[in-house]
Amino acid sequence: MGFFIAQLLTGLANAAALFLVASGLSLIFGVTRIVNFAHGSFYMLGAYVGITLMGVLPGVLGPYLGFWGAIVLTGLIVGLAGALVEIVVLRPIYRAPELFQLVATFGVILVIQDLALMVWGAEDQMGPRAPGLRGVFRIFGEPIPKYDIVLICITPFILLALWALIAKTRLGVLVRAATQDREMVAALGVNQRWLFTGVFALGSALAGWGGALQLPKGGADLLMDFNIIGPLFVVTVIGGMGSLPGAFIAAVLISVLNVFGVAYLPQSTLVLMFVVMAIVLIVRPYGLLGKEEVAGEHGQSGAPETPIRPFGRRGRLAVAGLLLVMALLPLVTQPFALVLLTDIVIFALFAASLQFILGTGGLVSFGHAAFYGGGAYAAALMVTYAKTPMEIAFLFAPLGAGMLALVIGWFCIRLSGVYFAMLTLAFSQLVWSLVFQWRAVTRGDDGLIDIWPSAWLSGTVPYYYFTLVVGVLGILFLRTVIHAPFGYALRAGRDSARQAEAMGIDVKRVQYVAFALAGALAGLAGGLFVFAKGSVFPTELEIGKSFDALIVVFLGGVKTLSGGIVGATFMAAVEDWLTRLHYWRLLLGLLIIAVVILAPEGIVGSARRLGLRLGLVKHTEAD
Repeated sequence: MGFFIAQLLTGLANAAALFLVASGLSLIFGVTRIVNFAHGSFYMLGAYVGITLMGVLPGVLGPYLGFWGAIVLTGLIVGLAGALVEIVVLRPIYRAPELFQLVATFGVILVIQDLALMVWGAEDQMGPRAPGLRGVFRIFGEPIPKYDIVLICITPFILLALWALIAKTRLGVLVRAATQDREMVAALGVNQRWLFTGVFALGSALAGWGGALQLPKGGADLLMDFNIIGPLFVVTVIGGMGSLPGAFIAAVLISVLNVFGVAYLPQSTLVLMFVVMAIVLIVRPYGLLGKEEVAGEHGQSGAPETPIRPFGRRGRLAVAGLLLVMALLPLVTQPFALVLLTDIVIFALFAASLQFILGTGGLVSFGHAAFYGGGAYAAALMVTYAKTPMEIAFLFAPLGAGMLALVIGWFCIRLSGVYFAMLTLAFSQLVWSLVFQWRAVTRGDDGLIDIWPSAWLSGTVPYYYFTLVVGVLGILFLRTVIHAPFGYALRAGRDSARQAEAMGIDVKRVQYVAFALAGALAGLAGGLFVFAKGSVFPTELEIGKSFDALIVVFLGGVKTLSGGIVGATFMAAVEDWLTRLHYWRLLLGLLIIAVVILAPEGIVGSARRLGLRLGLVKHTEAD
């Protein structure tokens, strides 16, 4: 009994900081509709700023006032930093395509990471103990830290204070109104710019307070932002995006389950919260206390989309010329350059498969790496255990990934928006956990090795040509589907699902088939990857791989057909150069932010608009 109570109290204490951070994210999304992946960076910033202030203020104000004053001041400083990010980075792109701000937040993550490295160094820092709360209470004979009890007691007051702010103040009225219909709030004369800035600052301050409050239980390190982002979004989605009470309930649920999972099912901790999220979203598609997002209720973001058309004569000639140049490159380049070009073609195919469902279908997937890595593992397993020749094993990559997409899509396709994206993330994590922990088959983090192509493709040049042919054919297949009646039906469901249904289009079935096709093409890219590298590891299934694809699609231009290809080429070339520098994350983050602000339609979309202005491109030509 004592052990059970101790575990329960530990879980409730852990929920305090998690709720603070999640409530900030929920507020930001509810008003601005921004999926803010940089929120974990403000949590990390709060921890580092808190440690710095806790080392200074107690000597000036005394131990008690100095410690708690440092926590309060930390939130204010991080809130100001959040306001600065909103004004400088996000405000210029509010009219960009929906979710385009997501890419900007990735840039912010990279910038804050390297700034923290510059200021506080790479070593982990231990948090100071709270004055007067250094001992433990004995409950049923089990030691419970006094600070945990304090956190448990103050969390309901934090929830009450946030409720009072939202329910009893003018700011709260505006926040609730903007959450329900921000266009109507603007029509009534409310200055949305400063409302968004205020809410973003408040949400960032809550993240900063969460980072500072957890210091006596842990410390600060440069991985805090990535470690918190998974639980953070799980809590926000389970509770319902925009719901503070939902965030509180979900934070308690996840924290308590995680503590008991560590105690009784240690292997479950990698995916337990994602399993819970998947179950909740399947049963209640909009979270415990969330509400359904009606298509179009938040208005159209960005300029009206130009209808897509097949390439004109000049476009076809340009593509033919590019392919000719790529075919001749082995005659003039070094082997390393061919390896890099092979990687670019593979990643371009992977990004194009995501572009297909994201740009054409309007389905935002956070777990697309499950199919990329799944295809790679399908081929590798056939070679390792069935001794299958490369030519046959390679076919299992798109086949296996397509079947996996059919299974995952059956659960996910009934959802939409952020909830669809998060359910794909949950299933992606389940696949990653299976591969990581099933060592008897997948060999865990040791990976599967010696997966080489057949003798006729063993050289760098032959495999480059093989990759180029397969990659180009895969991309051409996707473009053909997009311009076929199926592609038009897919876009109709994206633009107006209700109208498409009224016209007799089975929107969900079309989206389901498109999801499976995209998964199969991602698996095809994974098959090319595993034979190019000769091995595959669980890292190819991680969240970061999915986010890499998302970034390149948005950078290239989500509303263009060539965006994923151009974005992949741009990022691969830039990363290869920047990663040789010491503070490469800072430079890459600034570059991403600059592209997002200066080219809000993506590289392809902005280049096309410039071409139209200069008369170099006709309105009838495709991108």
